[in-house]
Amino acid sequence: MKLSDYVINFISKQGVHHIFEMTGGAIVHLLDSTIEQQDISCVSVHHEQAAAFAAEGYSRINGKLGVAMGTSGPGALNLITGIGSCYFDSIPCLFITGQVNTYEYKFDKPVRQIGFQETDIVSIVTPITKTAVMITDAGQIRYQLERAVFIAQHGRPGPVLLDIPMNIQRAQIEPDLLESFFDSEEYRGYSNFNIDCQIEEIEEVITLLEKAERPIVLVGGGVRAADAVKELRDFIELTGIPVVSSLMGLDVLPAGHSSNMGLIGSYGNRYSNLALANCDVLLVLGSRLDTRQTGTRPQTFARGAKKIHVDIEAVELNAKVQVDLAIHADVKQFLFDITKALFGRKLPDYEPWAAMIRDHKVKYPSGDSIVNHNVIDPNQFIELLSSRCAEGDVIVLDVGQHQMWASQSFQLLEDQRLLNAGGMGAMGFALPAAIGAAMAAPNARIIVIAGDGGIQLNIQELHTIEQNHLNIKVFVMNNRNLGMVRQFQDMYFDGRQQSTVEGYGCPDLVKVAEAYGIPGTRIANMSEATEKIDLALRSKGSYFVEVMLAINTNVNPKLVVNRPIEDMSPLLTREQLRKVMLIDMLDELEGG
Repeated sequence: MKLSDYVINFISKQGVHHIFEMTGGAIVHLLDSTIEQQDISCVSVHHEQAAAFAAEGYSRINGKLGVAMGTSGPGALNLITGIGSCYFDSIPCLFITGQVNTYEYKFDKPVRQIGFQETDIVSIVTPITKTAVMITDAGQIRYQLERAVFIAQHGRPGPVLLDIPMNIQRAQIEPDLLESFFDSEEYRGYSNFNIDCQIEEIEEVITLLEKAERPIVLVGGGVRAADAVKELRDFIELTGIPVVSSLMGLDVLPAGHSSNMGLIGSYGNRYSNLALANCDVLLVLGSRLDTRQTGTRPQTFARGAKKIHVDIEAVELNAKVQVDLAIHADVKQFLFDITKALFGRKLPDYEPWAAMIRDHKVKYPSGDSIVNHNVIDPNQFIELLSSRCAEGDVIVLDVGQHQMWASQSFQLLEDQRLLNAGGMGAMGFALPAAIGAAMAAPNARIIVIAGDGGIQLNIQELHTIEQNHLNIKVFVMNNRNLGMVRQFQDMYFDGRQQSTVEGYGCPDLVKVAEAYGIPGTRIANMSEATEKIDLALRSKGSYFVEVMLAINTNVNPKLVVNRPIEDMSPLLTREQLRKVMLIDMLDELEGG
C-alpha cells in the first residue's frame, strides 16, 4: 500500500470528512490519495492560514478533530498562526506538512538549506504544538499517526504536526506489519495518567457553597474543551448558582437561561463584572484567568470571595490569581462528581442574589439604551441581529471591536454556537473558521460577524465560500478604521491615530463580495436594519452585508488600566458605584 493512501485512510477513520489545504509540490501525493477515498474530500483554500483556521472551526463544531495540510517551506510557515490559535484555545487539530525528500534534507549539516523550499517546520512549531515530528521511517507511520491524534485529544486538547517528506509519502508499506502506538510503553504511560477529583476536595467545595450567600461560577473555554457542557448544565440547574463567562466560555449556556449572567472581563458587561466583584465564593472552571479577565490588578479580582479554581493543567493553578482551593482535575469529572455528591443535600437559596444581578442587567446595559433610528449603535444592532437568528445557527466572530460588541450583546439561543478566537486573537479568523464550521455542520446556517479590518486579511476565502455553495452570511461592522487599536490610541496616545486611521484604507466591500459572486447589501441606519438583515438571512446560499458605523464608534463599557474589574469606563459616579458594591470599594490606585 502506498503510504499516502494509508494516511488519508487513517484520517477518514477518525470521523474527519474534510481536509483543508492549499496545494503544493510537497503534498501532491497526499492530495492525490484523497481522490479514491469516498468519504473524505479536500477543501481547497487560497491561503494556508485559512486552511488552519478552517480546520479549527471544523474541530470546534465536530468536537473531534480538524485536519489541514500545507506544502513545505512557505506553505508550512503560513499554517503557523492557525496552529498557534489552536494551541492557545485548546483545539485538537492535526496539521500535516510536506517536506523535501529525506536525501535532500540538511538534518545536522551546518548549512541553511539543501532542498528547494526545505524548512525545519518541526523546530519552528514545537513551542506551539503538543507534539511535532518529522517522519523519516515509513515503518513508523501508523505509530506516529495514532500517537499524534491521541495526544491532540488527550488531557488539555491542542494541535499536533506531522512533517512527511515526499519519498516517505510515496513509499510502499505493509499495513498489517506496522507498529501500533497503542501497544507501546509510551501509550501505557499516558493511559495511567488520570486526573480524578479527590473526595476531600469535593466536600470542601460543597462546604464553601453551603456557607455562601453570593456564589458565582466563572466558565472558561475549558468547559467546551473538556466536553463538559451537559455536566455544567446539570450542576447549575441543580444548584441555581449564577454563571458568568470568559470570552471562550460564552456559548455553554443560552442567554435566556436563568443562571446566565453574561460576559466578564476588560470588555465584559458591567453587570457581569459587578456580580463577580460582589461574590463571596467564586468557582472557576477551565479558565486561565488572564489579564483580559482580571484587569491589570489581579490582586483585586474577586477580592471578597473564597476562590476555587479547577483546571486540568496544574501550571495554570495559582499562576495569575492566588486562590483558596486549587483543584487539579478534569472539569468534566469534577462537575460529574460534585453534582452526584450534591444529590439529597440542600444548598442555600441563591435566587435573591441572582435577582440582584438581573436588576443590574436592566440598569447597566451595554451600548446606548435609547434607539436612534438614523444611526447604528453596534450593541443594539447585534441584539437585533441575534433576535432574527434561529436555533442551530453557528455564529463566528473575527477579532476587533465587533467581537466585543457581539460577545456583549448577541443573545444566544439553545443549540446555537459562538466561535471566538481567544488566546491568539488573530484578525482574519472568522471567514475561514466559518468555512470549517459549515463543512462540519452542513445543515446549519453560519453567521460571520467581522470588522472592516479583519475581513480583509482572508477576504480571498469569499471565493471558497461561493465555490462550495456554503450557507454563510457575512456581516461586516465597518467604521472605516482599525477601531480596537484606534480606541486605545484615543485613550492613551492623545488621539494620535497612526496606522489605524492614518494610512489605513478599505475598499467598497459589497463590490468585492459581488466580484466573488456573492450578493450583498449595505445597512446605513437602524430604520432599514430589520428588513436587510432578514433579506440576508432568508437568502439561499451566501450573502454579504456591510453595516456602516461612525468612525469614532467605541466599545463600552471598557475596563481601563489600573481599575478594579467593577470600575469600568464610562465611570459611574463614586456614589453610584458605592450603592451597588456589597464589598469595600477601592481607590483607583489602591493596591496597584
